Amino acid sequence: MTVTVAHLQPLVALVAGVLILAMPRLLNYIVAIYLILIGLAGLFGAR
Repeated sequence: MTVTVAHLQPLVALVAGVLILAMPRLLNYIVAIYLILIGLAGLFGAR
């Protein structure tokens, strides 16, 4: 099975959601890191 960004996004969203519920102060960092990772994956053609 090939793992792509499309497979990782739901997992990342789930982990981020749990972390936000546990520690709401992390929201800014989690969103920023998520956006950076998705942007880099888009720029460098994660196929």
